[in-house]
Order: sequence, then C-alpha cells, then structure tokens
Amino acid sequence: MPMTMTQKILAAHAGLDEVKAGQLIEVKLDSVLGNDITTPVAIREFDKAGFDKVYDNEKINIVLDHFVPNKDIKAAQQSAACRQFANRFDIKNFFDVGKMGIEHALLPEQGLVTAGDCIIGADSHTCTYGALGAFSTGVGSTDMAYGMATGEAWFKVPAAIRVVLTGKLPKYVNGKDVILHLIGEIGVDGALYESLEFTGEGVASLSMDDRLSICNMAIEAGAKNGIFPVDDVTIAYLTGRSKRPWTVYEADPDAEYARTIEIDLSTLEPTVAYPHLPENTHTAKEGSAIAIDQVVIGSCTNGRLEDMEAAYQILNGKQVADGVRVIIIPATMQIYKECIRRGYTEAFIDAGCVVSTPTCGPCLGGYMGILAENERCISTTNRNFVGRMGHTSSEVYLASPYTAAASALTGYITDPREE
Repeated sequence: MPMTMTQKILAAHAGLDEVKAGQLIEVKLDSVLGNDITTPVAIREFDKAGFDKVYDNEKINIVLDHFVPNKDIKAAQQSAACRQFANRFDIKNFFDVGKMGIEHALLPEQGLVTAGDCIIGADSHTCTYGALGAFSTGVGSTDMAYGMATGEAWFKVPAAIRVVLTGKLPKYVNGKDVILHLIGEIGVDGALYESLEFTGEGVASLSMDDRLSICNMAIEAGAKNGIFPVDDVTIAYLTGRSKRPWTVYEADPDAEYARTIEIDLSTLEPTVAYPHLPENTHTAKEGSAIAIDQVVIGSCTNGRLEDMEAAYQILNGKQVADGVRVIIIPATMQIYKECIRRGYTEAFIDAGCVVSTPTCGPCLGGYMGILAENERCISTTNRNFVGRMGHTSSEVYLASPYTAAASALTGYITDPREE
C-alpha cells in the first residue's frame, strides 16, 4: 500500500509494514519534550499513576523557557518541580537558566531531534521538527507523562495534504510569509488532523530556518504535523550536529493525498495576519494606516539567527519610531552570543530596542511585553487570539522579522520593501 512520508515514519515506529489514514496505532518514541508550564502537570500525572522510573533518561527533554528567568512565585515553583524531577531521574537533557533556549529552536540546534524521528511534546508547536524530516506533534501533559514512563504513544494516522512549492522567495519574504499565506488560503481548520507535507522544486530554495518557521505554524492550520523531505539542506544541517544516526523516509510516488495545494514562492509578498486569527491575512502594504505600539521579534517561530539577521538588515543605523517599544529575543543562548559577535545586539540597542535572553514570555502574554488596553503589537510569534498578549481589547498582528522591523521604524505596519 502506498504511503505518505508521515505514514511511513509512523508505520516504522509502530512495527508495521503499512498504515492507512484513520488507523489507530501505538508507536515507540524517539523523544519526549516538556517545558516549565506543561512538565509540572505531567509530573503530577506521572506520580499519580505510580510510575517509578522513566523509559530512557537520555530521550526526555525538559526545557524551562516560558517564564524563565522566573517572573513570579508560581513560575519559580513550576521550575523547581521540573528541577526536582530532573534530578530524581537524572534527566540528561534538562535545560535551565544560562543553558536554556526556546524549546523548538533549542532541540534542533542541539541535535536532539533528527530525520526519521517520532517525537511528542507537551506543547502544540512541537510540530516544528517536521522541518528535519521527523514526525513531531504536540500532546497533552497526560500523554507526556505516559510517554516519559513507557516511551510509547498512540495516534490516529493522519491523512495528508500535499503542498507543492515552486519558484524562489523574493527579497524581504521568508518562511513566515509562506506559512501565513497558506493559512490565509486554507483557514485555521483547513488541515484539521491532517499532515501538511511540503514538496516540489521550490523546497530546495528554502533554508532550514525557513522550514522550521513553516512547520512551527502547521498547527495554526489545524494540522497534526508539518513535514519536509530530507534533502541536501537537511543533511547539511544534521551533519556534525545530530546526536544520533538519522533515517530518511520518502513518500511513495502514488501516495494518496486528501488534496494538493500549489504555491509559487516567487509570487508571495510580505504578509500580515490581522486580529484575531492567523487566517486573517493581508499584504503588509495594506496595513500602512495601522499604527502600532509594540514590536516583538523572537519566539519559537522567528527567533533564529536568520531572523535576527533580517531584523539587523532593517534596523542597523536607524532609529525606532517615537512611542514604539521594540523587544528582540534571540531564541537560544548560542544565537544570543552570535548576535553579540556579529554586532547585531549593539545595533539593536542603538536603534532603541531592548534585547532579552531567551524566553517565550511575550508570545503567550506571560511577561516581557504585556499589552495594555487597546494597544497594538506587530509580532513574529504564531498566535493572535483575543487577549493573547495581554488585555482583551489589545490587538496582535503576525508578521515576519523583516516586516516587524520595518514597522518599528515607522510606527505603522510597513512593507519592508518600502522602508
């Protein structure tokens, strides 16, 4: 039976010759992930179930990134619970202050996920790792607890949508614009419990950072996962980085897809998702009359080095508009250090920005950038629901680092090609 790329990975991890869409299976996991918000819940479920050991202390990853450094007593208690669990079971991949980063940037960077893996994480944006040719998806904390104890999880095998990419992206357009365009086309439930499988000759022109950004937001279209084929770009990224051997899976030529969507990358423009859904997309130039109060450049979607470079290209030698607060957050300590080495950090500060150590803080309305009543923010994060970054009357506009940085200079949503 012909299978998609996702179905082949799931079949292999279930010990089956083949699987089909809708089938219920139990799989062996290569990795389990949690953060400082979801792991304490998983720990309580783990203890309540009577588990007294983890399945593999080298395959569990706990990353403190949402409220770290801790913003209040509750956040400190959550982090303490994670530390105690990590010490109790000698969790090898435990990332705390000074060593941590935003989880979905950190794990690929550290080589802890690789091609052909089957991964669950108690965070919805775990689907990021499909950029490396892995099956990765978000789960609840109860599933995380079971995964930590047994190394197993169950799934309903998803059907797939084939997204055929052609052409190359124009200047000042990147992977964030690709995924916003796709979500705008199919809607936030357009791929509900389906796999978004990216293919076509246009894939080769996308950097790994582009692909990570695209797969990160697959969940915003309702997808179970997003996934890219393993090609020269993937192999170059994994070589010398991956902690384990990888396995390359390819979709069968006659694999069955629910539908096919074609995107010519060369036709895409800087794109912005207006409140209050990622599907509410417009071109950046349409927003020139929309004034903003705050800019956030960072997150698990766009806090990688290429994102910092994009912001630098726009901001270097210029000044942020009066009355606009700009928060820039490199996603890992390695990226943070590289920004310092390259002079990005100094340029950001000189432009009037604040630069933070890695945190998810503002993305979920946690800290480091809460919005007041009626304030507007253009952000490189992934969600713009009502009250997502603060007051329920505030507004969040999602965009690429190019567009966010250009907007910082004018105080209005701005097409970076015009700045």
